[in-house]
Amino acid sequence: MPGTLEGIRVVDLTTVLMGPWAAQMMGDMGADVIKVETPAGDISRAMGPGRNPGMAAVFMTTNRNKRSIVLDLTRDEGMQALRRLIATADVFMHNFRPKVMDKFGLGYDSFKDDHPELVYCRAYGFRSDGPMADKPAYDDVIQTAAGFTDLMTLIADQPRYLPTLMADKTSSYAVLSAVLSALVNRERGGGGQEVEVPMYETLVDFMMVEHLYGATFDPPIAQMGYERVMNTERKPYATKDGYLTVLPYTDRNWRDFFAIAGRAELIDDPVFATHVARVSNSERVYAVLGEIVATRTTAEWVAALEAANIPVMRVYTKEELLDETQLNATGFWHMIDHPTEGRIRLADPPVRFFKTPSSIRDLPPTLGQQSAEILAEAGYSEAEIEALISAGISRTA
Repeated sequence: MPGTLEGIRVVDLTTVLMGPWAAQMMGDMGADVIKVETPAGDISRAMGPGRNPGMAAVFMTTNRNKRSIVLDLTRDEGMQALRRLIATADVFMHNFRPKVMDKFGLGYDSFKDDHPELVYCRAYGFRSDGPMADKPAYDDVIQTAAGFTDLMTLIADQPRYLPTLMADKTSSYAVLSAVLSALVNRERGGGGQEVEVPMYETLVDFMMVEHLYGATFDPPIAQMGYERVMNTERKPYATKDGYLTVLPYTDRNWRDFFAIAGRAELIDDPVFATHVARVSNSERVYAVLGEIVATRTTAEWVAALEAANIPVMRVYTKEELLDETQLNATGFWHMIDHPTEGRIRLADPPVRFFKTPSSIRDLPPTLGQQSAEILAEAGYSEAEIEALISAGISRTA
């Protein structure tokens, strides 16, 4: 059954995680994604453990449903081959800074006249018209610039990075959203266009949804930062035998929680009576919640609170997620035999389309696995392909 992007070709010149994961999601949705790599391959091919060189864990989780072609873009023949590929594409995406692409003659202006329907997406650290435009950007840099490391001082003794690639992955979704929106506009007759997805501005926007707060108004009418989520007592609470997230949210949730806990005297306490009062007194609210949760076991709380429809969840480790009931019931994990890497585990595309489902059709490719067939699709003859491979401009697996 075809996916939502069946018939769309994406030429993916991105590396590491931000662009590749976005392109993988397009591949999951049915797009023909051509991953263009240097002779050395995407750096993610060496990120994490692997059974064979060039097929490391991070590459495996961000490059399924793609075909790999190797092109040496430092040579004229490689650059010409890339341009011929882009001429066949609906989408071209890269994560090089604008000056680099202009230097190599690959800026949007070099395509827009001959290929007016092309969606040209550039995804990198900072908006191109600002003073930071030429700064190199990686996840740690963007977490720092966008205020995330400072926010972590609430729970640590100094600025810290979130222990996940927050900036890369959040920006990946922004790339996906931007490209899909541009394709919709094109289908409505608006033609192709250039799209810019900057990590920094994307993450500042992400951060400030709740933390702009009082500075939403000019002049500010309160401090920045949403008190409830900045409260240092907001955390999973210790039970008698583990940890638990308990989140009475509505007024009724709180009344029911105090009744279950045997703390009826708190039901009429004005500190807990309304959402506004709880936010204004969030430190006390969460401290009391922690004291109460500590009086019972995890299983006792889960049973009682679920029966009352009060949000509750025990703490799961990342290892437990490999065999978690909900994920298993919905077929989230796929165990697949890869032709070179053996048995591998891949996550299911999380968004479901019931008429045009996303799917895992092609496994992560070895470096240059489809070079010859992609060059042939771009109009190269068998002899020309052999010449490019013999000259080291391309290579096959």
